[in-house]
Amino acid sequence: MGPETLSLEWQTLQNQFDSYEKYSLAIKLVAVLLTAIALLTQLPVLFAIVLIGVLWLQDGIWKTFQGRFEQRLLQIEAEIRESGTSTDCQFNSAYQAQANSGGALIAEYIKQSLRPTVMYPYVVLEALVVAAAVYQSF
Repeated sequence: MGPETLSLEWQTLQNQFDSYEKYSLAIKLVAVLLTAIALLTQLPVLFAIVLIGVLWLQDGIWKTFQGRFEQRLLQIEAEIRESGTSTDCQFNSAYQAQANSGGALIAEYIKQSLRPTVMYPYVVLEALVVAAAVYQSF
């Protein structure tokens, strides 16, 4: 199969890649809402911090999956540029070959969670909860 097949695969994966971004934003919005509820209801600080942390890690996991789409998209783009060879839609094989397990997978999740675009609301929300708790203790 040739560049047409690669182009079709690229279009499909690019749509999926973009949809992951929308869901990542939804996770962030849930974290903002959860923080507002936690502050308004005066949930225990540790409970709020843990809940926000869970959403933060979930966002990192989500971005890890998105990153795998990105890796394949880059491969396809290289193939399209070369135009003489093809990998003939090997997304699942590429994913399987790169899939980590155990500690390496956890390290990958943490690495994604520490990217500035993933960290953005969570660090602020965690600090807001702590600041509210400190303020309430006075």
